[in-house]
Amino acid sequence: MSHLTMIKTLNFRPLSHTSALRKIVITSMLSATVAMSGCSLLSVYKIDLPQGTAITQTQAQKLKVGMNQNQVLYTLGSPAIRDTLEPKRWDYIYDYKAGTEGSRKGIADVKNASQHLVVYFDNTGLVTRIEGIESLPAS
Repeated sequence: MSHLTMIKTLNFRPLSHTSALRKIVITSMLSATVAMSGCSLLSVYKIDLPQGTAITQTQAQKLKVGMNQNQVLYTLGSPAIRDTLEPKRWDYIYDYKAGTEGSRKGIADVKNASQHLVVYFDNTGLVTRIEGIESLPAS
């Protein structure tokens, strides 16, 4: 027996109609998936990123000169910055970067500490001055 007789001949049969249709559908689906991978529908979910304490003008107007630190904490919450070199000053700063949900709702970013409230205390811990109420949103 020679080596040539051991090789079987391959018979190519034409593709059936359903097999060709199946390949076209699969190719189309793969192409659509690749094309849509750049669309926002398939993008990575990004969380909203609030940093600091969100305070409104209405909340800040509840502060009064002469209040003690506990009253300020109760009214506004903890400040974003309590500087150890300036313990008589509390800074309430708020920044916000909209993620997927914030972008859908049309919430604007708040950048560069544009919402910044500063509360000053005397040596006994009573409020002497409040600055930045106008930088806060009305509600």
